[in-house]
Amino acid sequence: MSRPVKCRRVCHFPKTLEFLPVQSESQRAPILLTVDEYEAIRLIDREGLSQKACGERMQVARTTVQKIYDSARKKLAEALVEGVPFQIEGGEFQLCDGKSADRECMDCFKRQYHQQYEKEKGDAVMRIAVAYENGQIFQHFGRTEQFKVYDVINGDVASSEVVGTNGSGHGALAGVLTALNVDALICGGIGGGAQAALAAAGIRLYGGVSGGADEAVKALLKNELDFEPDVHCEHHENHGDHACGEHGCGKHACGG
Repeated sequence: MSRPVKCRRVCHFPKTLEFLPVQSESQRAPILLTVDEYEAIRLIDREGLSQKACGERMQVARTTVQKIYDSARKKLAEALVEGVPFQIEGGEFQLCDGKSADRECMDCFKRQYHQQYEKEKGDAVMRIAVAYENGQIFQHFGRTEQFKVYDVINGDVASSEVVGTNGSGHGALAGVLTALNVDALICGGIGGGAQAALAAAGIRLYGGVSGGADEAVKALLKNELDFEPDVHCEHHENHGDHACGEHGCGKHACGG
């Protein structure tokens, strides 16, 4: 029996999830770069870490990092040479919780958001976030500039607050929601990569919803919310966006 794949810690979820050549006649499907492959490229090529140091950050062996890195470089080379789109999604990874005392995690993406947004809540509180604009549910998750956050106790809204996203977009918004300790998100359209990020963070998604934010939360609490389980974002669909990537990590397999 093969050994189970160990989750790779990812500190910086990519802000941009799809890349398209300006001029391309290729009809090929996009090349898929996994989130853990992206993280290896970021740490080694952008941050200048050795493969050993990269492995320590990602909490895997150096030999594992070498395999991840080699795979990522081949995919990037193919996309550049052949002029085909590529997307970042899926993989065997676990998002860093941003609370590690480790020295190497001081620049962690999540840590930055925890410092700005972290909001404690009691065990009895359910926290719901809504992509928000002028009282309505904003319809393009990746461009969300505000969330309205509701604390629910015993089935009733106890408080609510509008929180800015500080210019974050797409997958990076999952970091904001995680820092806010959100349990569920209500939104309009949302791309597959962002769905994967939310799933990795253990945040329940209620997408394809329109109308007033307050009304949607009330409907959810009554189990009457009309949402789309297979929601997609038309902006992404126009570029052939894939469905939510699958991976075996996050809270579902490796623990929080």
